Amino acid sequence: MTETNLTQEELLQNIARYAEAHEADIIRDTGRLVCIPSVEGPAEPDAPFGREARRALDCALQIAEELGLQAVNCENRIGYAAVGEDHGQGYLATITHTDVVPAGDGWEADPFTLRVQDGFLLGRGVMDDKGPSVLCLYALKYLKDTGAELRYPVRALLGCNEETGMLDLEHYLANYPTPLFCFSPDADFPLINGEKGIYHALLTSTHTPVNVLHIEGGVAANAVPAKASALVRAEKLESSNTVTAEEAEPGLWKLSAAGISGHASMPKGTVNAIGLIVDYLLEQNIPDETELPYFRFLAKLHAATDGSGLGIDSSDGRFTPLTAVGGKITTEDGRICQTIDCRYGTSTSGEAITARLREAAGAAAEIRVSGDSVPFYMDPENPAIQACIQSYRDVTGEKEAQPFTIGGGTYARHFPNATAFGPEHPERSYPDFCGPIHGVNEAACIADFTEALKIYILTLLRLEKLDY
Repeated sequence: MTETNLTQEELLQNIARYAEAHEADIIRDTGRLVCIPSVEGPAEPDAPFGREARRALDCALQIAEELGLQAVNCENRIGYAAVGEDHGQGYLATITHTDVVPAGDGWEADPFTLRVQDGFLLGRGVMDDKGPSVLCLYALKYLKDTGAELRYPVRALLGCNEETGMLDLEHYLANYPTPLFCFSPDADFPLINGEKGIYHALLTSTHTPVNVLHIEGGVAANAVPAKASALVRAEKLESSNTVTAEEAEPGLWKLSAAGISGHASMPKGTVNAIGLIVDYLLEQNIPDETELPYFRFLAKLHAATDGSGLGIDSSDGRFTPLTAVGGKITTEDGRICQTIDCRYGTSTSGEAITARLREAAGAAAEIRVSGDSVPFYMDPENPAIQACIQSYRDVTGEKEAQPFTIGGGTYARHFPNATAFGPEHPERSYPDFCGPIHGVNEAACIADFTEALKIYILTLLRLEKLDY
């Protein structure tokens, strides 16, 4: 009996057996990717996003070949696994990425060695997005192994520059056909049909250092920093509840602060270590009169993650309210450079945010926009969206599950017909040892992965039946 002749119940049973039978294989192959520290590095002729990013791409394509899939390297910038014959009607796709943000400090074990603990996987990238990359490859393997009738071939796109610019996808869309429909397993279930605008800028001081000689903190612009430090001139300082002050030498003090990290698009529950340092500097009257305006400006940024301190807060009812996070601060050539990451809806714009930042900074800082991507939204009644959400409902039994919008940015926003589709479940409770994406002890639930694989297989089979 072919897949097309099965009843819905029989199909779900087949998919469940397949997913459960390959659980150990998925854990193994996720570990193969996690052990590669694929943070963007210096470009090389055959590794445009760095040697480790290239290694992760190669590893993912190797796994695809081992699963019997066609594996294609697209000029070392992105790759894909494929199943099905091209009949000239276009193709369907999934898209994930194998690059990661830096690990940061505070992990309970090596972040680049996969750990299995009480039904969970732990390691940098296990959820974002190496584990989901492996799930997509095994979804395609199911289509191949069962001989599913594919009206459209399917590609599992494998990027390696998602975290720091998405230049991989820019290259792909400029040189390869666009899929008819694409979903990105790099976000939350049940389904995301809209993503906020993403605004990045650099806030650079204009003063010459006097008392604040150096300040640094954070590992990425799109992550709330867990650590920050500063070197300052002062006669006498004492530690506070949030900042440790240690005399480095007479008249020079080392300040350090520890916060709670997390993704910049979801700052609730985080504590920004840079903000703790900035508040301490102002409370102790450390900046001199030339430095003071800049640090007061930074204090407004760090005062609230909804942007209200800077007057850029905004909400449109379709998306959650604007978020604003200062993710990374450095001192370069005597100037302090603070990043800002804003996620915004349709009631404001990148231009409006820039104008307000310049007004708030005055002469204290130069504002240089480094990126601005407008909000992305798809009608939840779109047949492909409905195919995805119905598959989620059928596998999980959550019959009332509905699409929703987010503040994160995924590959989906760069396609004309796409969505972000799991496998995270922020509404579910997990043990305290489990950390978030972009955070310490990043974790993924094995049972959730097995469930997600079932959803993705059923979704692809449903998408094959649609006209595009």
